[in-house]
Amino acid sequence: MKRFGLGLALAAAFAAGCGGGDEKTNGEGSGGASAKETKAVAKIESRDGSTVKGTATFTAKDGKVTLKVEIEGATAGMHAFHIHEKGDCSGADAKTAGGHWNPTAKAHGKWGEGEFHLGDIGNMNVGADGKGTLEVTTDLWSVGTGKDNDVVGKSVIVHEGVDDFKTQPTGNAGKRFGCAAIELVK
Repeated sequence: MKRFGLGLALAAAFAAGCGGGDEKTNGEGSGGASAKETKAVAKIESRDGSTVKGTATFTAKDGKVTLKVEIEGATAGMHAFHIHEKGDCSGADAKTAGGHWNPTAKAHGKWGEGEFHLGDIGNMNVGADGKGTLEVTTDLWSVGTGKDNDVVGKSVIVHEGVDDFKTQPTGNAGKRFGCAAIELVK
């Protein structure tokens, strides 16, 4: 399982760029020993002739968002996983989801290193059984806030290939084999 985290300096720089800046980046309020959880879910469905399916769950609590992804039906090996700008997976090839989600107008890159899109999650390893998992925790996203860094209304994409973290603007990750809109859990 892969875990990512980012320091407060990067979070502060992002918040300033998105019109935020206060510590309430996830819409949960502050104070008290424990803030309530806010969740969003994306039920991943196959696209472009693949058999990929799964779930991506975003949980916001205490100023951080944790993304947990579980997929099955994928070919063994590494597959890029990104957040895309539109919550529309209606196209057979999932191109209706648009490009990578990039509210900070940065170059494509590797999560947590130099410039990267907020949708540049990275690569996940899929075993011989066709199953893969990925976990990311960050203070750069929010869930259900309506702010520029809110994941709700976007989509998640499982790509055919590996993100090379260099090719602009997509990382040369190939076809979109799985897609799902990110929806707030009420």
